[in-house]
Amino acid sequence: MKVYVRNSSLKSRKMTGFRRKMKTRSGRAILNRQRARSIGKGKYNRKPARKF
Repeated sequence: MKVYVRNSSLKSRKMTGFRRKMKTRSGRAILNRQRARSIGKGKYNRKPARKF
């Protein structure tokens, strides 16, 4: 499915190193955290506080 995307909206991604981030595993992790955050999942904690 081809969705028409304006070049101006892609420009921001190109300028901010989106492609470079997508190339590395850690970069993809960063983007996935941002995406999860934006759809309303909680803030990402690597080590959540443990309850005893």
